Amino acid sequence: MSGVRPAREERPGDDGTEDAGHPRRWAILVAVCAALLVIVVDNTVLNVALPSVARSFDASTAWQQAVLDAYTVVFSGLLITAGAVSDRWGRRRAMVTGLLVLGVSSAAAALAWSVWWLVLMRALMGVGAALVMPATLALLVQVFPAHERPRAFAVWGVVASVAMALGPVAGGAVVELWDWPGAFLINVPVVCGAVVAIVRLVPESRDSRVRAVDPYSAVLITVGMVALTSAVILAGEGPMTRPLLPTCGAVALVAVAAFLRRQRRTASPMVDLALYRDRQFAGGSMAVTVISLGTGSTLFILAQYLQLVDGMGPLEAGLASSPMAAGIVLGSYAGGRAPARIGHRRSIVLGFTGTAVGFLVLAALAVHPGYVLVAVGLFLVGGGNGFAGPAVTSTVLGAVPKDRAGMGSALNDTHQQFGVAFGVAVLGGLLAAVYRAELPSTVPPHASGALAATLDHSDALGGSGGHALAVAARAAFTQAQTATMLAAGGCVVAGVVIAAVVLRNDSPVPAGTKMRPDRRTRLTRTRLTRVHLTRQRRQERLDSER
Repeated sequence: MSGVRPAREERPGDDGTEDAGHPRRWAILVAVCAALLVIVVDNTVLNVALPSVARSFDASTAWQQAVLDAYTVVFSGLLITAGAVSDRWGRRRAMVTGLLVLGVSSAAAALAWSVWWLVLMRALMGVGAALVMPATLALLVQVFPAHERPRAFAVWGVVASVAMALGPVAGGAVVELWDWPGAFLINVPVVCGAVVAIVRLVPESRDSRVRAVDPYSAVLITVGMVALTSAVILAGEGPMTRPLLPTCGAVALVAVAAFLRRQRRTASPMVDLALYRDRQFAGGSMAVTVISLGTGSTLFILAQYLQLVDGMGPLEAGLASSPMAAGIVLGSYAGGRAPARIGHRRSIVLGFTGTAVGFLVLAALAVHPGYVLVAVGLFLVGGGNGFAGPAVTSTVLGAVPKDRAGMGSALNDTHQQFGVAFGVAVLGGLLAAVYRAELPSTVPPHASGALAATLDHSDALGGSGGHALAVAARAAFTQAQTATMLAAGGCVVAGVVIAAVVLRNDSPVPAGTKMRPDRRTRLTRTRLTRVHLTRQRRQERLDSER
């Protein structure tokens, strides 16, 4: 349709050879990253606009949280279903449709006349983002040969991580220019450019076996993931939302259990559970989930430290987080080449070890406060993640059959999103608990839940008593941040151990080398083929009986 030659299917022969990839694959990467940019920025850009939203609509704290969470909950809940849809329907078509939904709902959100309309449009933006995200990695798997994928994944990771780090900066700038609607209007031109580039450059690809999307499985996994993500978020929100927590947890448990049972029995599963028997897929997925748990709340916590302890403004605090973006860029540049030189497992272990060291540096702020430690710690956290990211992504997706790349990409994104959501809830709860324990016992309960509330209470007190309370509150928050950063570092260390123990020690392979798959890989492929044939014969038998 676009006049571009479709990407050749990569079909390794007995000698393990592969094709050279799509001739315009690097231009395709730029188009895919433009789509990715919109999705990731939407995760962080709205934070600095919330005070303006609250003033415009007289929105309570609960409504503000609903505006933020509507996007995340719907996005994470639909990822697996969206991956299956993109495999069946076409990945380019799914990406273009998702971008159009995202662009239209962003424009509608900018014209919101009430806070409930804003929540509804944020949820619709999550639907569009879910359609786009799995297709981004799946398309890269299609157009890049195996030896170039770590470099492509490195660029993908740089765009995703830098967009997350710079989202607050962009948000602060557009809110100052156009008030809170600017946080939504910024999406429209980027979406238009991405749609044009994708239609002109990106080839269509889909599952060659044309699996039908099971509607029952789609409903079960969507309900299960939305309920599970909601339960994780509610767990960290405080006592007001706790009554909803058991309900969300029970719905998630029942829906996910029913989904897994159906996947084991159906001839054409939406998620191939046999993948989790592959130690590369299972080990990489487990490691990235645990590490996302530790790193997901880094900017959330440090943004409070920079603004409420160091006294920076929102835009200044966003700029102060730039060392993390710089570390990601440099780390990804080196990490894209590292698997060919030292192997995937060593790249992952080395990168995440650097991330753990970064968290130790950030934990030292209680002893040596100052921006220098913040900058060094953020640089190490970003650099470690950037270095390990390409190896992790290529390890996980390398275990997935190429025609199910949409499913593999969706699972990879789901592991990360769940790790981030769970990390925000758990580490945010730890931060609040330690902070309350370190505060003076004379602080009333309504002022002890967060540093901002305590500082407001100290301003109301005034005088020397108010000043002393403000100093004590900032010291308590610094202590709580130290405990949280140590916990985050522990999560990263656990991920390092998982990667070192579970993943196989692959030998580095120079680009373009033709090699025969090792015996373990051939056996894994044979088992997956047998599972598929058994399910196919079972379905044929059921059809004949009908």
